[in-house]
Amino acid sequence: MITLSWSALALRGVLAIIFGVLLFIWPGISLFVLVLFFGAHALIDGVLALVAAFRGSRSGGRWWAMLIEGILGVATGIIAFTWPGLTTLVLLYVIAFWAIVIGIFEIAAAIRLRKEIEGEWLLALRGVLAVLFGVVLIINPGAGALAVVWTIGVFSIALGVLELVLAMRLRGHHQRRVATA
Repeated sequence: MITLSWSALALRGVLAIIFGVLLFIWPGISLFVLVLFFGAHALIDGVLALVAAFRGSRSGGRWWAMLIEGILGVATGIIAFTWPGLTTLVLLYVIAFWAIVIGIFEIAAAIRLRKEIEGEWLLALRGVLAVLFGVVLIINPGAGALAVVWTIGVFSIALGVLELVLAMRLRGHHQRRVATA
């Protein structure tokens, strides 16, 4: 199931890296623009997860986790666009909740995939990073806007790199399966 959507995972990784780099290029970014960037990232990531879920549903695999991840991403993006005037604290809690839930789903997916592919630890590591990021935001929401922007940038780049590495592994796994079929 997930091997069929390696390209969607790779695209998600590239978009996460671009999002993170943009936050470093414009460190003085206003909270309003950060909300819009985050909303666009969550919305696109959610749509790509939905695409992967629908592709996976045709193969009969466990696609429901990607479906929930996609719905959550789209909903988070819509919330960010609908109420761009959110306070910093509310935005941080929305981002923290999103990161924790996504991280839990990715850890669960890595546990399920350990019998199917090598390198599932990358997905588990991505999930752990997402959960830790969410917990840090909940514990220390009073951090300055610049620190929050940089933290989100580092998080995005790290997750994007892990997604790209995992996508390449999944691509190789898929190609080996096709070659032996």
